Amino acid sequence: MLQIGVTVVTQTPPVMTVRRGETASMDCNMGTVTDYGARWYKQIPGGVPQFAVKLYHTDSSPTYGSGFSSPKFTSTHQSKSDYRLIINNVEEGDSAFYYCRTWDDSVKEHVSQ
Repeated sequence: MLQIGVTVVTQTPPVMTVRRGETASMDCNMGTVTDYGARWYKQIPGGVPQFAVKLYHTDSSPTYGSGFSSPKFTSTHQSKSDYRLIINNVEEGDSAFYYCRTWDDSVKEHVSQ
């Protein structure tokens, strides 16, 4: 019997506009995935994705990629499948695509949005 795993990762809002100095926050729902947490990436158009923040629901604080740190960037979780990326004191250089990623063990592959 063939089984097909389907994981839907939903990121909101799809587009956000904030003024310099404000706080931006975006949410990511991992659907049925509850054990692998969220990794957030920043991608400037024409550039390669940069790993920014990783958080598991069991973590007390996030793990950061090179060039990313608190209090500028942080991540929180509301449940095992709901995560939030927060960017404080937004600057022009923060303008980019941000996307979340997780691991779906049932199909042995990464899932991104």
